[in-house]
Amino acid sequence: MGVEMVTLGCRLNFAESEMMKQLASTARDGLHRPAGGEMVIINSCAVTSEAVRQTRQAIRRARRTRPEAQIVVTGCAAQLDPHGFAAMPEVDRVVGNADKYLASSFRNSASGDPGSKALVSDVMAAPVPPVAAGFLARVRSFVAVQTGCDHRCTFCTIWQARGPSRSLPYGAIRDAVVRELEAGAREIVLTGVDITSHELGLGNLCQQLLGELPGLKRLRLSSLDSVEIDEALLELVAGEPRLLPHFHLSLQAGDDLILKRMKRRHSRADAVATVARLKAARRDVTIGADLISGFPTESEAAALNTLALLEDCDVVAAHIFPFSPRPDTPAARMPQVGRDVVKARAARLRAAAAARRSVWLDRQIGTRRTVLIENAAKGHSDEFAPVTVAGSVRGECRSALITGRSGDQLVGTFE
Repeated sequence: MGVEMVTLGCRLNFAESEMMKQLASTARDGLHRPAGGEMVIINSCAVTSEAVRQTRQAIRRARRTRPEAQIVVTGCAAQLDPHGFAAMPEVDRVVGNADKYLASSFRNSASGDPGSKALVSDVMAAPVPPVAAGFLARVRSFVAVQTGCDHRCTFCTIWQARGPSRSLPYGAIRDAVVRELEAGAREIVLTGVDITSHELGLGNLCQQLLGELPGLKRLRLSSLDSVEIDEALLELVAGEPRLLPHFHLSLQAGDDLILKRMKRRHSRADAVATVARLKAARRDVTIGADLISGFPTESEAAALNTLALLEDCDVVAAHIFPFSPRPDTPAARMPQVGRDVVKARAARLRAAAAARRSVWLDRQIGTRRTVLIENAAKGHSDEFAPVTVAGSVRGECRSALITGRSGDQLVGTFE
């Protein structure tokens, strides 16, 4: 049975998609659209209302392009609104986040009744999931180290979609990393919902992996909660070149009152101090950040504080999210900022972030950077700058001279 994955959202979803593809490939009994034996699994995202809209769009596109395939919807949006997705005529089955780790979830039959199409268990009582790992072109691999979240940010539904924080055991993580390296991965990205909450401590986890696995030459981290960056991790930043120096921080805002209303656990000063410590530990550290524009009650002064955070934290890779109220969250019940204002502030923040990124890219012209080629002569530097090297081979990892820039891509050459 052919299985096609359509993945939206975070890196954890990409890792889990690879696992589900393998599970579904063994499930041959089919659903109620058995013709051809093909299956399309939509791994959904619910972080914003736009992500949910894109999920529905992907479902309709899959049905148009693969009319005989079985369409299965899973992931966070499916967990939060299973009956809404089951009611879509294009959907054959909805599989919840706690159920997607079972081959039987992709094999059991279902009728056309929306009430019977949803297989969704209680994520709050779900056991620790198996280690999930996924390739992107078999060069860069994501390995999940935990899932779920114990925090209750007022804008977020992900804890409802994935349940409490659950750490995967170290031995299973190590074995997954070894498998990925043996299968051809040149870089491992540790991912999860809140990886700094791993029960070992993220720094200790990374120290053990790097200490036990000399073949692990490139270790990268996905999004981090800045308040939980520990001393062990800072030691690695300062002394371990195999830990790559780009850190994407979940900052969300640069105004203390808004951070408090978000129920974030850090202040503006905490964020600035964390970045200063990272940069003091290693000169080539670069910073990415998630930022929300137009959070409820956000004043113009508060919005300007977030705008200034780009410079104060030297952010060169910003993900800007216009606030959108999510169902059953405290932020949805707060006084909302007008949509036109939200969009305008988001556009201003994006423009400022793009200008900073442009300056950063230009500064690298004429320097040498280690670049891992991931696909079609394109890759990333250690600092996560996108680089194109003509004539390079996928999986090649060498020092490149940065000779110029084409749009958002640096241009380099291997000498």
